[in-house]
Amino acid sequence: MRDLPALRQPFGYFVHHQGRGHAERCAAIVNALPPDRPVTIFSARDDIFGALPGHVRIIRIPSLFERGGAERDMDQIDTPETLHCAPLGWPGIRQAMGTIAAWFAAADPALMICDVSAEIAQLARICSVPHVKILQHGARGDAGHRAAYAGAVGLLAPFAAELAQPDWQDLLPKIHFAPGLGVTAGVLPDRRAARVALGLDPDRPVALVLSGAGGTGFSQAPLGVAARAFPGWTWLTIGTLQQEWHATEGRNLICKGWVDDPETHIAAADLVVSSTGNTTCAQVMTAGRPWIVVPEWRYFDEQRLKAEALQRAGAALHLPHLPSSAESWRAAVAAAVADHDPARQARLTGSDPAAGTARWLEALSDDLWGAAPIPLHSPLGAHA
Repeated sequence: MRDLPALRQPFGYFVHHQGRGHAERCAAIVNALPPDRPVTIFSARDDIFGALPGHVRIIRIPSLFERGGAERDMDQIDTPETLHCAPLGWPGIRQAMGTIAAWFAAADPALMICDVSAEIAQLARICSVPHVKILQHGARGDAGHRAAYAGAVGLLAPFAAELAQPDWQDLLPKIHFAPGLGVTAGVLPDRRAARVALGLDPDRPVALVLSGAGGTGFSQAPLGVAARAFPGWTWLTIGTLQQEWHATEGRNLICKGWVDDPETHIAAADLVVSSTGNTTCAQVMTAGRPWIVVPEWRYFDEQRLKAEALQRAGAALHLPHLPSSAESWRAAVAAAVADHDPARQARLTGSDPAAGTARWLEALSDDLWGAAPIPLHSPLGAHA
């Protein structure tokens, strides 16, 4: 007969439901954590995570930024500089924060991981719960972000240290860099095999345009210009596109929308044009393709500063917007191809970042609370 192993203090995990990167990172981390570490995920959606292990549960909370219909707006009241999105009179926000605070009191968590919300990070600190903040690119020197970072016990950056922003020098001692975190590991097919899988001409150049799930996607019209500028190429688009009535498209522009195998499309390409979401960037760098990055609008200029970091590291050509003429498309493609060095991109990828992150979180927890497991409850019985 032997006793059931004691469970340790749980980790909490808040997941923003905009885009896909937040949920992909979370799923990778919790699958890598040991099974005796319970995890409770808080998110406005429970259908974005894929398969999760048995020691993980999800609690749905109201969205912190989408209206539910019962709001009593008080927009005449100023928002403090330490907060970003904290409108008064929103019952959904009260319910979400109350659910998390009640769990803090009942579960006695070892850590709260926040991906991402400055308000929830600060809630954890106010409730005396150590928190780990996901670090994203952007102009985040405002009081709200600085308070969340200052109050964190650690910062998790899902990219390589070479992509750190110059203004992060004071944060570096807290940061764990995890390049490729959340991106499904595996060997990409070679270019020819990928084209066979997609039914593409193996000898015709292919340009892939890829936009993520966090916004409205690229405008369709400039891509018609690109396709006309390169009539001998096949231009593929995957992800969201803004439809335009005046877009003039040739037969060499194929818009596929959402696909289940973006990695295969990237592997098939001779050139990638993309926004700079974290998952997209990791996938392209793994494939090692000539790359043009065009940031989409995001809060705090997140994608723009990520694009600038990629160009500084020699991984991609940064353009502020899609080229507007055939001549500018030709110049951009020529520059991206001429400066391409797959070795520079490879240096920005990682090996098993989820396992490394799980070890870092466990070590951080052990350092804070002591290495010995702390039981949440007594075993309910014994097993032979």
